[in-house]
Amino acid sequence: MPADAPTILATSGGIVPGRRVRWELGPLTEHAIELSGATNRAPRVCFLATACGDNPAIVHAFYEAALVRGLAASHLALFPMPNIDDVREHLLAQDVIWVWGGSVAGLLAMWRLHGLDTVLAEAWRAGVVLTGVSAGSICWHIGGTTDSFGPTLRPITDGLGLLPYSNGVHYDSETQRRPLFQALIADGSLPDGYATDDGVGLRYQGTELVEAVTEVAGKGAYRVVRDGARAVETRIKPRLLK
Repeated sequence: MPADAPTILATSGGIVPGRRVRWELGPLTEHAIELSGATNRAPRVCFLATACGDNPAIVHAFYEAALVRGLAASHLALFPMPNIDDVREHLLAQDVIWVWGGSVAGLLAMWRLHGLDTVLAEAWRAGVVLTGVSAGSICWHIGGTTDSFGPTLRPITDGLGLLPYSNGVHYDSETQRRPLFQALIADGSLPDGYATDDGVGLRYQGTELVEAVTEVAGKGAYRVVRDGARAVETRIKPRLLK
């Protein structure tokens, strides 16, 4: 049963240290599964690690976490070629599509090369919940700040645009993020947007922000808007997930 409206949970989190495996699903990812409406069966979750070049170690860690959680797990790899014959059919059959972090510029280029930009938009409209962390958060928006090009952050402005906002991630943990995000909004390089501290997610229904949620007490989300030649930031208190 798909979500009752197009749903995106864009995060700066979603995993916790595992007891016997590298990591396990955190409350943010569990919330994405809950939003999908998957009940009385193993949730179908497809993992996309495109942003880290389909790193086998990351994919393996996902399957370990999926086994612990009891997911009907799969992954879509694009390197060196797609590992699934009918990508559209597979993605539309999922409850949740979970996108990992890394190079958002590389992710967007590979997705467009393989037509995933169109397929993911179709899945979103069909009620498959889209979620992800870092690059897997920025990608759904117009753009944000990225280290895709090197350690000095630069703007990315060609996101999928399912959400008509900019997106700032790791807002409290990486010192370049906040000032650059605000500067890019102030000068019009990016539209008004939302940002998340580590451990926080933004839940959108359609293109409207419904709420901010967090798996870490005390963290925040932020609305950043252009006001003349400056950016104005307003803190949004997120709901603590159990």
